[in-house]
Amino acid sequence: MLSSFDDFPIHQTSHPVARTGSSDLNHYDRYFFNGYTRDTRLYFAAAMGLYPNRHVADAAFSVVVDGGTADARQINVHASRRAPTDRSEANQVGPIEVEVIEPLSALRIAVEAPEHGIRCDLTFVRRSAPIEEPHFFHQVGQRTVMDSTRMTQFGNWEGWIEVDGVLTDLAPGETLGSRDRSWGIRTVGERGPVGAPVADPQFYWLWAPLNFEGFSTHFDVNEHFDGRRWHDSGFVSLVPTGSGGPEAAEAMRAVDYRIDWRPGTRAPASCEIDMIPYSGEPSSISLEPLFDFHMLGIGYTHPEWGHGVWKGELEVGGDRWELPVSDMTAPQHVHVQTLVRATTSGAVGVHEGLGVLEAFVVGRHDPSGLTGLFDGFDPGQV
Repeated sequence: MLSSFDDFPIHQTSHPVARTGSSDLNHYDRYFFNGYTRDTRLYFAAAMGLYPNRHVADAAFSVVVDGGTADARQINVHASRRAPTDRSEANQVGPIEVEVIEPLSALRIAVEAPEHGIRCDLTFVRRSAPIEEPHFFHQVGQRTVMDSTRMTQFGNWEGWIEVDGVLTDLAPGETLGSRDRSWGIRTVGERGPVGAPVADPQFYWLWAPLNFEGFSTHFDVNEHFDGRRWHDSGFVSLVPTGSGGPEAAEAMRAVDYRIDWRPGTRAPASCEIDMIPYSGEPSSISLEPLFDFHMLGIGYTHPEWGHGVWKGELEVGGDRWELPVSDMTAPQHVHVQTLVRATTSGAVGVHEGLGVLEAFVVGRHDPSGLTGLFDGFDPGQV
């Protein structure tokens, strides 16, 4: 089926744009954003996904208010619709819209869902060039469960956000954040039969995009149950000081990390990251957790609003909870982005910044002493 995008020279196959290069049901195309005020009083995240072979599109926006205090709470709005065939119509799902103002430079998010406590009009403006991470490819037995490209970019936010009728203006320079874009194949939608079991369920993921005054750092790692890595990367991006655009990020030769887990959970208690360049001395980054954002709020592991799940022609809903949650090992609460204060040392010098450490750890991980699917960390097992 032809669509408006077929009039642009963007084809990667011999078929119209609406037809994906793979017929895999798990083909996806996705936006993610996060933002946090420098005083950490407000944290927000957004996501929008298109799943052409499932004919589903969904989006979510989530806010943590008063994080780290006795009044902390997370408020979420979710939306799902039939996916449009024409990609020019794929930027809006119900009350949530993502607009590309200038590709790879400025994007706008608008949400109009007062019945669920959230309205906003926010613009993300780059403070780094986009970083193309090494390609993600992962198999379980003969089944490909991940085959995707992802880019990460750092930025500032401007605009306003309203939560439960309380309006907050975000002045330029007050709110930092990051975003990613990814596309390809990864597990989404309703779970179907996969044949004979070939391995115990397991996934280990750490991601730390961090913002400092003059630069940003990127770190990620995926590991098998025994600690062998199947993906990792590290980058340092300088914030432009002149009128020109940001320079390409410097890729690290290697990254390493040391992490401690909060007893009884799979959430980080502390973490140190080593950034090892191709030339020169390494730098280290120490992360101090401030509070958790539950990725459940934007659909990850959500029992009702999971990514790529068919819910009808158009459905909108919301939910909220107090923080911290009572059971951090409940399956829907294991995936977190922890807002962290970051301190550098080594070759890069001493700097303080903010960012997140995302942790999604399911199943056994021997180096951490984690056992079972969602069992919390037991210091006696290490």
